[in-house]
Amino acid sequence: MKFKPHQYQEHAIKHIIDTHAAGLFLDMGMGKTVSTLTAVSDLLYDYFDVSNVLVIAPLRVAEDTWSRESEKWDHTSYLKVSKVLGPESSRIMALDMKADIYVINRENVEWLVNFYGKKWPFDMVVIDELSSFKSSKAKRFRALKKVRPFIKRIVGLTGTPAPNSLIDLWPQMYLLDQGERLGKTVTSYREKYFQPDQRNRTVIYSWKLKEGAEKAIHEKVSDICISMQARDWLQLPERIDNIVKVRMTDKVKAKYKQLEKDLLLPFLDGDVVADTAAVLSNKLLQLANGAVYDENGEIQKLHDEKLNALEDIVDAANGKPILVFYSYKHDLERIQQKFKKAKPLDSSREIADWNNGKIEMLLAHPASTGHGLNLQDGGHVIVWFGMTWSLELYQQANARLDRQGQKHSVIVNHLVTEGTVDEDVMRALEGKAVGQNALMEAVKARLEKLA
Repeated sequence: MKFKPHQYQEHAIKHIIDTHAAGLFLDMGMGKTVSTLTAVSDLLYDYFDVSNVLVIAPLRVAEDTWSRESEKWDHTSYLKVSKVLGPESSRIMALDMKADIYVINRENVEWLVNFYGKKWPFDMVVIDELSSFKSSKAKRFRALKKVRPFIKRIVGLTGTPAPNSLIDLWPQMYLLDQGERLGKTVTSYREKYFQPDQRNRTVIYSWKLKEGAEKAIHEKVSDICISMQARDWLQLPERIDNIVKVRMTDKVKAKYKQLEKDLLLPFLDGDVVADTAAVLSNKLLQLANGAVYDENGEIQKLHDEKLNALEDIVDAANGKPILVFYSYKHDLERIQQKFKKAKPLDSSREIADWNNGKIEMLLAHPASTGHGLNLQDGGHVIVWFGMTWSLELYQQANARLDRQGQKHSVIVNHLVTEGTVDEDVMRALEGKAVGQNALMEAVKARLEKLA
């Protein structure tokens, strides 16, 4: 297929070629992969500026997206992609192969760094979903930090650079510029731009921006990071967001309140216990969905209200395929019991079947579906059976359908149980989106300025 880049893709390609440390904050579905492949091809064989390219990506993306995208386009089809995946012996064999691009899943970054040590061979590294390196304490970040001085060119791709707050930005920017813009340590970054928010004596639970800090951070990174949002560049079909209210019976509502108040919900064969705030939040989300794990790992079923609401949506869809995002294994099992034709997304086969119209209901967990998968050809109806606190997972999951190539209005249905933590999650997601949109807006590429 012949690649005819949009204007924003031409700018993205030029930015990668012109900037040795490039951040590309492109909305989901705007063609980050093909833009990067084009730049990589030029740097390899037109500029002769790099010789060994490594792509770090989520597992499903590493398995499927980069090789499929390179084969899809005429101008990149000659690129040889080696997948450094699977058991160690397979990974070593893949590294020994002669290739243009080596693709590895992010869970194996630490292994790769230890495998090569100071003989690190990759002079260009592309981090697909840079936001997965948002923790400075994570092993993958620390490993890549070790070899960062050996990397000549680095590209960070993401649609969600600050999924929770601007605190998340420091590790990502460090991998790009080694601390040149936001400081050499996360401590100095926090001290300069943030002040303690929620705390318990000496323990600080959250940070808030100092006055003027947000603008200062945006200005610091704007020279190497460009941001482009789909609504500014693409004529996408309208997205419709629905809140489907779910009501528990008074009896179940009383059990929910009991668990919320006492941190304990007794059953004959095993109690539901929540000994910390995080565990309580998790248990309440489960209960809002209709079932909860007890202390023995067994499922305690409490209601079918969300299953009934999902059935109403299926009936209203009148045969149209539905993509359902679930949160817990018991959600998956209960949905499969009620909807016999529902298929879980386990492999590339389900992706192909969905896009070919062979699956009526596709069941997916947002953590394994959120990045890089193209599902827009298979349908345009989404149902969130269980909510997620993660803005990144939420936005990325929705973008599997709400992306370039979608021909219909995408309908996103949220099953929200009234009077439960579901409502808190919805409010939190909306609040986090405000901060991230400010970041995206602040570093948005202005092509008219370049002109």
